[in-house]
Amino acid sequence: MKRTLVVATTIAAAGLVLGSAAIFGVRKSVNPSTSVSPSVNPSASANPTLTAAIAPVWTEAKWPFPMDQWGLGKAFVCAAADCGGQVDLYVRPKIGFCNCATGVSDETELERVADTELLRAKTRSLGPGRPIKVGWMRGLSRSYAASDGETGARLVSVAYNDECDVVVAVAQFANGDPGALEPAILAFLNTNTMVLWAKKELGLEFIRREW
Repeated sequence: MKRTLVVATTIAAAGLVLGSAAIFGVRKSVNPSTSVSPSVNPSASANPTLTAAIAPVWTEAKWPFPMDQWGLGKAFVCAAADCGGQVDLYVRPKIGFCNCATGVSDETELERVADTELLRAKTRSLGPGRPIKVGWMRGLSRSYAASDGETGARLVSVAYNDECDVVVAVAQFANGDPGALEPAILAFLNTNTMVLWAKKELGLEFIRREW
């Protein structure tokens, strides 16, 4: 009789656990890290999708450039093990520096507001600019190669604006697939963390924006 009672109790307990899982769902374990991996918000779907070849993890680093008229920004690194080659990414706002009427709508404006000179004095474009969307903001991205005698260096320049204010990002890498890395960079810029940071830096923390 005792044995029958124990078996019945065990079955009932197992049924309770399964029932709870069915009702509440089972949460997958997450590897905790201080790094930011691209949990992309829905607006990222407007940009190219990531390839399965890389799984980017972005770790914040110290801004390496001296203070200038635009102030300091944020710096991130994606290690070679995660991006197929080390990628250094730098992002900052430039308040009042964008064409208020047309925004970052052409390559001339992209190159005027960009931060590529932080990394390379001379570059050559590898193709036309591509329309992008980050959060609610629209702009352009464009790929470049270093043309100052250093071989292998690639740059991706991105700019997107809210009215007269612009956020610029520039990434540098020597290895890795540009076709996979540019979507990875755009996906990271489109994470909620980065979009909300940009919103605050543009003075829009308490202003409603839809994305």
